[in-house]
Amino acid sequence: MTTRLCLASQSPRRAALLRQAGYEFEIVEPKVDETMMPGEDPSSLTKRLSMMKAVAAQKMLGPDSKIDVFLGSDTTVVVAGEALGKPTGEPDAKQMLRRLSGRTHEVMTAVSVLWNNRQASEIVTSEVTFCSLSEALIDDYCASEEPFDKAGGYAIQGRAAVFVENLRGSYYGVMGLPIRETFRLLKNANVYPTWHHRRIEK
Repeated sequence: MTTRLCLASQSPRRAALLRQAGYEFEIVEPKVDETMMPGEDPSSLTKRLSMMKAVAAQKMLGPDSKIDVFLGSDTTVVVAGEALGKPTGEPDAKQMLRRLSGRTHEVMTAVSVLWNNRQASEIVTSEVTFCSLSEALIDDYCASEEPFDKAGGYAIQGRAAVFVENLRGSYYGVMGLPIRETFRLLKNANVYPTWHHRRIEK
């Protein structure tokens, strides 16, 4: 059966989580301008970018595509009210990790679904507390190159797991795709995991 679902993401982590949940999908890697607009708060930015990715994927595939459900997601790390995107390089990654060291920050992940001229979004906010990070630990972590394509400069499912003292919220949301919320949104578009027999749910 031909899949109806497109994941609009360059993230291998989101693809792995969606596949783990049992979905079949195609991947399109849209490029969108992730610049924060004047006066925009981190939550609004995250939701806007997630929907922009879904819309961009739809435009890339065009009206003749058999795929008609588009899933976009975006993650923002927020510390002291400031949104941290992906680091521009090693110095930027080190500066982000110094800011996160020994304190609690927020991780916001938005999921957006576009189908049949309809759209819906959800956003999940989690709180993550880091231990104090020594300069040696930051240097060694950055030398692994793991931080460079991650919001906030770290991957909770990777080596940075050792930094985490506490997490309140969605682990999968911090990874980049809150699974429960994704399932709920895709169900509205009549898209289900392959293992789900799609019985009418009350």
